[in-house]
Amino acid sequence: MSERSAAPGGLALVERLVNTLDIEVGRDALDTEEGRAGLGIGDDELDTVRELRESLRAALLAHAGHPPHTTVVPLGQLLAQAPLLVTVDDTDGSAALAPADPGPLLSRVAAAVAGALVDGTWQRLKACEAPACHWAYYDRSPAGRSRWCSMQVCGARAKMRRYRAKDG
Repeated sequence: MSERSAAPGGLALVERLVNTLDIEVGRDALDTEEGRAGLGIGDDELDTVRELRESLRAALLAHAGHPPHTTVVPLGQLLAQAPLLVTVDDTDGSAALAPADPGPLLSRVAAAVAGALVDGTWQRLKACEAPACHWAYYDRSPAGRSRWCSMQVCGARAKMRRYRAKDG
């Protein structure tokens, strides 16, 4: 839905996962083999991945100052199931958090969230406030106060609704 560029670093994975569901048209990319392959998940992980996706969406809505779209398992509870390791590069001594098991999507998402926390970008990943959208987007605005994934679509619709409500 969004014309915005992808989120930086590991957050691109989180953004891509959340955006597998197009709420407006009801299309879920996880229903397709291609959609699952793009995230490296199998059929046996679908329920867990969908639960993770909606918990992430609720967190991203909170980043934008909005209540959860539905009742979800708390994201922290899900991420606690994916242990991370501190890795240290022998050549330059730099440290990073990595999944103990890099295979499962939950582990890769946990590492992405941890990395974004460390570099200060986690709060900038948000979900569009439009109820028929809730698309994930990375807020690059200077003040960090973007509300919609697309000003041309969701923002314009919201402004038109407000205008009509005021006029009528």
